Amino acid sequence: MNTSLASSPGRTAQRSSGDRKIKEKECAEGKYLYAIIACSEPREFKTRGIGERGDVVQTINYRRLAAVVSASPIVEYENSRRNMMAHTVVLEEVMTEFDLLPVRFGTVATSAELIESRLLALRYDEFSGLLEEMHGRIELGLKAFWHEGAAFEEVVRENEKIRKLRATLQGRSLEETYYERIQLGEEVEKTMNLIRARDEEMILSRLKPFSHKTKTNKIVSDRMVLNAAFLIDRENGAAMDEAVKRLDEEFSDRLMFKYVGPAPPYNFVNIVVNWEG
Repeated sequence: MNTSLASSPGRTAQRSSGDRKIKEKECAEGKYLYAIIACSEPREFKTRGIGERGDVVQTINYRRLAAVVSASPIVEYENSRRNMMAHTVVLEEVMTEFDLLPVRFGTVATSAELIESRLLALRYDEFSGLLEEMHGRIELGLKAFWHEGAAFEEVVRENEKIRKLRATLQGRSLEETYYERIQLGEEVEKTMNLIRARDEEMILSRLKPFSHKTKTNKIVSDRMVLNAAFLIDRENGAAMDEAVKRLDEEFSDRLMFKYVGPAPPYNFVNIVVNWEG
């Protein structure tokens, strides 16, 4: 489930901040959405809303649910670092008090009434169930990378065929060895994938005991070994931290870890908003 409230026609954007500020004067006002929480009373938060206007972040309540919003012109927000950070810091404050279902960046509704009728009321049972599942849980992210050259050294060390192929290329021209080099590249890639799968399995086996759910995401570089998200009970946070620390200490000679969180459960909730449907 990936926590993103995707929107159609709630607006997501590609436009320069200069254009956006100009257009604000021409646009009607709407509501920018950050998250869905379990909250029956109106609330305001200290963090100001996206757009650098100082808009109050507050709730739109319906029964025991609430949408966390701020006033916003009905514009498409650029995926800039500044805008993404404004969205994120709101979620970080809300997370200190509430379990939440984060809404995808850039989602804007035309009115509070639309949020209440088309989102909170219409999907009350769905959101209530998801919030119950997320209760007391947080997302942690872990990426693992081989150190530069470490994986290739293992490939050569573990695969005799690759060692022999490399030896046959010594002193010969690129044209003469064209097909052998292709064969060598294929063998290296195959062996690296096997080592990657072995390392991934080893890492996950150490961490899954502390995780309610685990999701592995796409590998995006040759040196990346693992790109994973873990939905864990808050009470298991210290044990998870310690397990990652032990991995880092044990494999520091060949692996580098990037450990982040707590974060909203983006990888474990997938909510699509259709304002017109």
